[in-house]
Amino acid sequence: AGGAALTATRPFFPADIAAELDALPRPRGLVTTPFHLRAVLDAGLPLPPIDLLLCATAPLNPALANAAEQAFRAPLIEIYGATESGQLATRRTTRENGWTPYRGVRVLQEDGRAWAEGGHVLARTPLADLVEPAGEGRFVLLGRQADMVNIAGKRSSLAYLTQVLLRVPGVVDGAFFVPEEPANDGAVARLAAAVVAPGQSASTLMAALREHLDPVFLPRPLLLVPALPRSDTSKLP
Repeated sequence: AGGAALTATRPFFPADIAAELDALPRPRGLVTTPFHLRAVLDAGLPLPPIDLLLCATAPLNPALANAAEQAFRAPLIEIYGATESGQLATRRTTRENGWTPYRGVRVLQEDGRAWAEGGHVLARTPLADLVEPAGEGRFVLLGRQADMVNIAGKRSSLAYLTQVLLRVPGVVDGAFFVPEEPANDGAVARLAAAVVAPGQSASTLMAALREHLDPVFLPRPLLLVPALPRSDTSKLP
């Protein structure tokens, strides 16, 4: 439909991805996810110049987007969408916080939830996210409804807290989550986090988080693990 071709290979390791890109004619691009993009950049390999980076499936850290654009010498476009509606909007992550919907598509916030309608969205569809209008049909993504947490009367989102965690030097991967067992005896509920950070101690990571987070959102416990169970599209169960 778009007049482009997709390679039939399935490169996995950073060196394989770089070699596959280098073998393709220009214009050429890379479709990826935040987790896989971070792995490619962390390998520190020379990367061939390309013409476009597309990233989807999870919120992308602007710092990672900026590093990717410099490494590949190409613009990075992030895609926002949902299983129920398909892709809905895009943004140039290094230059803007807001999202621009596709032609004819509208993303609205009504009655405490987000909706998508118009364009290729055949029926008005509820979304699992919270959005904020940004003028001229654009919107800012606040996070998923299920991600919103209230700890000791203070609100935040697991997605935001995870982004803070991923910015800590030495952290390769990680995620905040709500423990399945509730607090007992009226104690304040606490969040937990699983972190992949080779060579780092829990105390060092907690000290770094303490510089950016309210103490009520610090993970207790913070679990050091060898890897997180990501799917092929980098999503966590």
